[in-house]
Amino acid sequence: MEPTGQYSAWENVSTVVDFIFLDFSDDPELQRFLFGVILIMYITILMGNSLIIIITKVDASLRSPMYFFLGNFSILEMCYVSVTAPRLLADLHRQNRSISFVTCAVQMYFFLIFGATECLILTVMAYDRYVAICNPLLYHLIMNNRLCLQLATVCWVSPIPVHAGFTYHVFSLSFCGSNQLNHFFCDVPPVIQRACGDIFMTQLLIYIIALLVVTIPFILILGSYVNIISTILKLPSATGRAKAFSTCSSHLTIVILFFGSGITVYLKPISRPTKELDKIFSLIYTIVIPMFNPLIYCLRNKDVLVALRKFLLKCNDSKT
Repeated sequence: MEPTGQYSAWENVSTVVDFIFLDFSDDPELQRFLFGVILIMYITILMGNSLIIIITKVDASLRSPMYFFLGNFSILEMCYVSVTAPRLLADLHRQNRSISFVTCAVQMYFFLIFGATECLILTVMAYDRYVAICNPLLYHLIMNNRLCLQLATVCWVSPIPVHAGFTYHVFSLSFCGSNQLNHFFCDVPPVIQRACGDIFMTQLLIYIIALLVVTIPFILILGSYVNIISTILKLPSATGRAKAFSTCSSHLTIVILFFGSGITVYLKPISRPTKELDKIFSLIYTIVIPMFNPLIYCLRNKDVLVALRKFLLKCNDSKT
């Protein structure tokens, strides 16, 4: 679809008034199938993370820094998925898939904020496991309530000004030509591909932000687990090693899935056109993997599994 007029809310240099998502297919039957599958995934994510939030609040055995950050992570996952899933469901249900500049900017802004916050929360959770395993005698002294609140606040607040400036920069660019985005949400690469003129500064900002919110956190997580694994291997008993590793295996699994899928999606030139396979990887990254995160914590963490069983039994007893 060709642009229809001038857009002046950001800067009066753009010739595109909105964007059109191409999504996955125009086949009505496939759209209905995808709608049903993604709706089930979205509900599963909301229910699974809500259960984790509830049990970390009501179960006394889960009132520790580790589960405080797990509760934050579950809230974050629901926010993160809600940026893209409802819009995708609406687009699959209707024929009009246009999105205004302002709405597109808002979606990109919150997607970037929650993505950066997730990187930081995972880093803090790795630090928590590092202190618990490498300095167990000082764990409660170091990871006190005040520090936990400060770390959580930094994770939630620090990405806000960074991505506010970056999003404003992106949507201050000139956009011309086709207004079609070969994607299902306003991600950075497909939007940048529609920009006219020199985007060198934009690409430089992308690399700088990626260094700050992805590369450095990943290196810190990697360093934490090098020390954790080294400490675990020095434990005298096999039972102690197994117990120590079980406390961080679920977090390590989520780190591998999150950063691994993110690298697969974003480790490519910005100028390369988005292909169908890229959209599938993005769908896995933004919706499918978050659906498995509550399951990973429930199945690989014995404390969470026990607390969940107790909670469900209490709910069942209250009904009867």
